Amino acid sequence: MNFEQQFDGFIDEAENNHDMAEPSWKIISVQESVGTVLAHDITEIRPEEFKGPAFRRGHIIREQDICHLQRLGKEHLFILEVKEDEMHEDDAAVSLANALMSEGVRSKGSPKEGKITIIAKQDGLLKINKNGLLRVNMLGDVMCATLHDSTIVKKGQTVAGTRAIPLVIKKSSVEQAVDICRETRGVISVKNIRKPKAGIVITGNEVYNGLITDAFAPIIEKKIKSLNGDIVGIYYAPDDEVVIEARLRDLISRGADLLITTGGMSVDPDDKTRFAIRRLGAKEITYGSAVLPGAMFLVAYLKNDRKTCSTLSEGIPILGIPACGMYTRITIFDIILPRILAGERIGRKELAELGHGGLCMKCDVCFFPACPFGKG
Repeated sequence: MNFEQQFDGFIDEAENNHDMAEPSWKIISVQESVGTVLAHDITEIRPEEFKGPAFRRGHIIREQDICHLQRLGKEHLFILEVKEDEMHEDDAAVSLANALMSEGVRSKGSPKEGKITIIAKQDGLLKINKNGLLRVNMLGDVMCATLHDSTIVKKGQTVAGTRAIPLVIKKSSVEQAVDICRETRGVISVKNIRKPKAGIVITGNEVYNGLITDAFAPIIEKKIKSLNGDIVGIYYAPDDEVVIEARLRDLISRGADLLITTGGMSVDPDDKTRFAIRRLGAKEITYGSAVLPGAMFLVAYLKNDRKTCSTLSEGIPILGIPACGMYTRITIFDIILPRILAGERIGRKELAELGHGGLCMKCDVCFFPACPFGKG
């Protein structure tokens, strides 16, 4: 089933099951209101001190509220009746948040006016199940808004907000949302970004022979260290696939669990880096991406023979950065590196999906990652 068919199915499901609860009201005395739900805001005015809501719509009346309400001149209240098959917006928000959340996130505080905030429990990479999020939002009576998928976030950062839209919502609507989240094993998570031990090989005769000054090494080193990674070694190699392969093998022997090559990625006959990676034994090699800058990017995986390293169970990742990485501040490397370190397997499909949002606007002042680049 393709996405269009799935989307049509979501629409049919939403239209067939949408059943908004109609709130039911009654007037009761303040003394009898404990445990009931206030149907409107109650304003309090203290001259030269305060003017605003003392109690908000949806507030559940408590015993200690009675005297306060009487001081405000309230003897009777409009009260909201929540039927057996309904939920108050705050209760619905808690159920929604619990269902939406997976690893690495938590709710912040209690719901307010039917809304609850979801924050990161740790530094890491935010992952959104976009298909599940769409299905939840198609239900109509509930919603969830998130940051972009694959955004690097800090501990305590707000990553999403969810709420029930009506003051009273049918339990069936909430149950539908919960079921969707259960199917997708949660919609919102923050994945840990492992600290890499990176080995770097800078290729090119002109750099190797000292004809030009290398600009790649300081750039790559800075980006690795920004993710708390270590550099196990930086080697220079001519446009010779045998030499490049040997440098890569040496870095693996020194403990590198991430290999990065720079240059040698074009179709020029002198560019041999891709062939060296194949000689190394990498079986999964994906060359070319739908991103500018970074169309000649390469991702490969080398079988991991170090059985004790569980983080590399699917192989040592190899990232080949084309020449744009030397003169462009942000490239596809900045998009893919955190995803690799969060344990994602990157192949042709993942690189092709980046085409939507994969065009850098080359702003005079770069605000990445707070921009659309790589956020399709």
